[in-house]
Amino acid sequence: MVWEYSEKTKQLFMDAVHGKPGTHMGEIEDPDGFGEHGSLACGDALRFTFRVKRHATDPTKDVIVEAKYLTFGCTSAIAASEALCCLIEQGGFTPIEALKVRNEDIVEFLDGLPDQKIHCSVMGAEALEAAVFSWARKRGVDPKRLGVDAHTDEQEEGRIVCECFSLSEPYIRRKIKELNLHTIPQITNSIKAGGGCMSCHHAPGGLQDLLDETWGNSGRSVTTPRGQAAEGTTKDDALSPYQLGKKIEEAVDEYIRPMLAMDGGDIEIIDIKDSLVYCRLAGACAGCAGAAQTLKMMVEKTLKDVVDQRISVIRV
Repeated sequence: MVWEYSEKTKQLFMDAVHGKPGTHMGEIEDPDGFGEHGSLACGDALRFTFRVKRHATDPTKDVIVEAKYLTFGCTSAIAASEALCCLIEQGGFTPIEALKVRNEDIVEFLDGLPDQKIHCSVMGAEALEAAVFSWARKRGVDPKRLGVDAHTDEQEEGRIVCECFSLSEPYIRRKIKELNLHTIPQITNSIKAGGGCMSCHHAPGGLQDLLDETWGNSGRSVTTPRGQAAEGTTKDDALSPYQLGKKIEEAVDEYIRPMLAMDGGDIEIIDIKDSLVYCRLAGACAGCAGAAQTLKMMVEKTLKDVVDQRISVIRV
C-alpha cells in the first residue's frame, strides 16, 4: 500500500524533523497540561504538553500560549501533532475551548490523510484531552460542571476488547459514536483496535458486536465516518518492481537522507529485491553503535509508512 500524503503534510513533517523555527517538536518543562496517548508497543505514542497564561482570578479563563509534543510515530503522526499545536496556538483557546479541536480539524488542516492513517489525528485529539484534564486537576477546575465528560472510568472499569492495543469497551464505544464508525476497517483505521491479531473482530463482545449494539444491523453497511473516505474508495496501488524501486529511491532522497544528514550521515541502497531493501549507512552513521536500530526504527519504518507496509530493510 502506498500512502499518498498532501504536500502540506510532507512539509510539516520535514520542517519538524529538521527543527525549523516555529515548529513544536519537544517538551515543555513543568507544563500546565500534560497528556499521553498510544503506546510504544503498538508503534504510535504521543506526549502532548502545553503552557497557559494564567488568569488572575478565574482559571477557566487561562489561555494556552505554547504547545509541544513528542511522538514515536510515522510521518502522519508527526505532521498531525504539528497541526494540533498550530491549531491551538493560533486559536488563542482556553484549555476547555481547545477541546473543540477534533480529529477531523487536524485532517482538514493537513489537506487530508490516507484512510489508514486517520488514527494519527485521533491520537492527537486524545492526548490533548488528557492534557486538558491534567490542567483542570492542577487548577481546581471541574470539567463536568462545565459540561465536559472526562471519561475517567474507561480504562479502570472497562473490559479490554482489543488485547493487542489494550483498548477498552467504553473507549471503543465512545469512539464509534464520536467518529461515526460503522465497519471494523473504519474502527481499525481510526483507533487501531483490531489491527493486531484480529481475534476481537467477531469474538463475542468484540468489535462487530459493539457495532451492532450501537447502530443495529446497519453497522454492517458502509457509511462514511468523519474525517475519512468511505470504505472501498481507496484504489489498488499495486506497483511493478521498477515502480516500487523508484518509490523507495524517492522516499530515501526526500525523507531519510535529509534526516541522516542532520547527524553527518548518509545511506547507500545496495539492492532491492521484491520488498527487501538491502542497504548500509554511510558517513558519521556508518560506525554508530545504534546503526542497526536506525535502520529498523527510522529507515524501515519510514519506507513502510511512505511506500509499502511489506518492506523490510536488510543491513549489508
